[in-house]
Amino acid sequence: MDYQAYRHALAATQKGSELPFAPEEFETRRREVRRRMRETGFDALLLTDPADLYYLTGYHTFEVSVHACLVVTEHRLVLQVPSIETGPAVVTAMVDEILGYRWESIEEVIEPLTETLAPHAVIGLDAFNAGLRFGVIGELQARLGRARFRHDGGELLDRVRIVKSAAELEYLQESARITSLGLRAAEAIIAPGMTDNQVAAEGARAMLAAGSEFMSLQPIVTSGRRIGTIHVNHKRQMIGPDEPVFLEFGAAFQRYTAPMMRTAVAGEPSREMRELGELCRTLGDTLCTTMRPGNTFDEAARAAEAVLTPHAERVFFSGVFGYAVGAQFPPSWVEGTGFIARGQDRMFERDMVFHLPLCLRLPGEWGIGLSDTVRVTPEGGVALTDNDWTIAMSS
Repeated sequence: MDYQAYRHALAATQKGSELPFAPEEFETRRREVRRRMRETGFDALLLTDPADLYYLTGYHTFEVSVHACLVVTEHRLVLQVPSIETGPAVVTAMVDEILGYRWESIEEVIEPLTETLAPHAVIGLDAFNAGLRFGVIGELQARLGRARFRHDGGELLDRVRIVKSAAELEYLQESARITSLGLRAAEAIIAPGMTDNQVAAEGARAMLAAGSEFMSLQPIVTSGRRIGTIHVNHKRQMIGPDEPVFLEFGAAFQRYTAPMMRTAVAGEPSREMRELGELCRTLGDTLCTTMRPGNTFDEAARAAEAVLTPHAERVFFSGVFGYAVGAQFPPSWVEGTGFIARGQDRMFERDMVFHLPLCLRLPGEWGIGLSDTVRVTPEGGVALTDNDWTIAMSS
């Protein structure tokens, strides 16, 4: 059978069988998005971020490198996917129409997408999303006219997604539980002579065994002076006596990720290691105190910067004290809807959720990283993860 027949055969028995939320959850999200579309003058949104498609329809797959898009209008949601993704579209998504195209013939997306968008005068794009292919949007603009397209469609959806519902918070809490199991299992085997790969493998095993889906970012494990280089990962390196080992894990539960950082030492931590660990704790406490509705992301960042300033000449820090997390797909668990950093003037709202990636690095020497995933409440930030903010020691 061809992919169209395959789609109909699946739909006869499995349509919506893996929908990640109750239909009412999706209806609530769509009502809010459409209300904001009316307020901002959009007749349609053309969305290509896998997480945006998931948020509004439930559609999810591990194959996120292919073209897929969602057209949102006042009365319809139309999902376009390649032939190999018609199965996931049928079983995981709640949409009004599925448009297929042959996987090997991406040019086939243009004609049906043009027809779908043609009745709409103002079309919103997420112009900063990597999934928006130049070849696709270029053809659409050539056929429909560039003037129809606005580039701020992604911002509209970001403002909805960043505040989490009760159901989303439950999924984040379950991710936090599984993440913690992975970190504890990995820490338990750290010892001189082990490799960073062995530690990462044990953490991954524990998270998968506890129920994690494919993760948006694989477990991160580095040791010794490699911790001083941001965004490198395990690479068959042997852990030496009294070396710190940095771990950053994030299990996926219904695509939601609550990451956490820990640092363990294969032996006894030095005084300076303990001092940097305490600095991480102070930064975390400062941020959580400031993360209250009505305060801005900038204000929280400046409060943390004041704590970090006396150490700024020696310690490298990324400059982002927190980033929003929620439902995501590879290659990252960063949601991208908000950052706690200088110059970010958005205000905190209740039930926003941020990972606070507090890793302090001494270039060429080592580093210490400790973090929680934190929910914004009227009283400040409250951790969903269970970090004790101490440096673990192997016996």
